[in-house]
Amino acid sequence: MTHPLGTRLAPRRTPLNAEEKARAEANFAPLVAQNLVADGRFRITADTPEMVELWQRVARHVGDMLQRPVVSYANGRYIVITFDQEETPASPAETPARHRSDRDTSSM
Repeated sequence: MTHPLGTRLAPRRTPLNAEEKARAEANFAPLVAQNLVADGRFRITADTPEMVELWQRVARHVGDMLQRPVVSYANGRYIVITFDQEETPASPAETPARHRSDRDTSSM
């Protein structure tokens, strides 16, 4: 099938099943925790609601692992996970959505 010049079909993504989501969360949490301890933040592409949700669950898990409040900032292209004590993210483009971890909000 031909497409007009300069246009492409968007890639189709297969949604993760429940087992894949659980494995992803378990496997990514140590990586994110290591980066938070070393650099104070972790940034990754999260351009779908499913990926934002996955990385927010990872952030909550990391907060529980490190026993520190962790927040995530998403803007539709990427998500930044960082410790809550940082007042603002690195750039204004990262501020549209702020989600506190369950651990952080339960202590309020």
